[in-house]
Amino acid sequence: MKKSLLLLVLIFGLQKAGADCMGSGMTFYPLEKEINRNSMFIIEGYAMSKKTIKSFHNRKVYLQSGTGELVELKLQEILYSSFSLAQAIFIPSKTLQPNTKYSLKYENQTDSETIELQHRFYGGKKPLYWITTNQKYSTKLRTSITTTYKESIVEQYGCGPAVYAVFDVKNDPNKQAWYKTELLDVSTNTTKVYYIKSNNNKLSVGHGMCSGAFSFSRKGDYKVRFTPVNSDGKTSKATDWIPFKSPFMESINKNGF
Repeated sequence: MKKSLLLLVLIFGLQKAGADCMGSGMTFYPLEKEINRNSMFIIEGYAMSKKTIKSFHNRKVYLQSGTGELVELKLQEILYSSFSLAQAIFIPSKTLQPNTKYSLKYENQTDSETIELQHRFYGGKKPLYWITTNQKYSTKLRTSITTTYKESIVEQYGCGPAVYAVFDVKNDPNKQAWYKTELLDVSTNTTKVYYIKSNNNKLSVGHGMCSGAFSFSRKGDYKVRFTPVNSDGKTSKATDWIPFKSPFMESINKNGF
């Protein structure tokens, strides 16, 4: 069971990185082709592609319909992971038209960025696009969820270790929900924030061998809390802070090395 969970986590992590342990890669969310008319969008950059994410502080991002209508995506925040990733969070400036195909477009878009905006989940090298449904908003999240610490996972691989603290989620909202995750390093009193997804009612806080949302010191105490966010960017109540030790320390206690 443990190895199966780790495999799923690694697969998801590599999809996010977009290019194994190569020098760059972009991922665009939602991954689903069909979206509601007020959907939240996340653009994630890996390694060298983080410079594209940073550029969104100073240039606009749009959705463009087949008729040429431009809808600006309003930047909500940019988050930097502690291990080679960055996220830009966007919300449409107005409700999108129903049953309409939209493609993603940057202001002053370069040729290399045009190539990046070709989404492999649609097969081949087709431009990235989404199609709206008639639905204006997604389903509201439950008022609260509960999370508990389950285990730590540390596995060594060719490019480095995969390190995760795994938490069980009760009342998991739905597969399209995000979790705004706050990881507090108690020893330094510093907090890292990043959006992650659940997998089979589990939240894996950490990183794969090439990239990930969070990293850990070899020793130390941590706390984490999760805020569910639906596909429109609307938040629900945050969980309580959950204390745990560095996964490296848990691994030493279990394996003796």
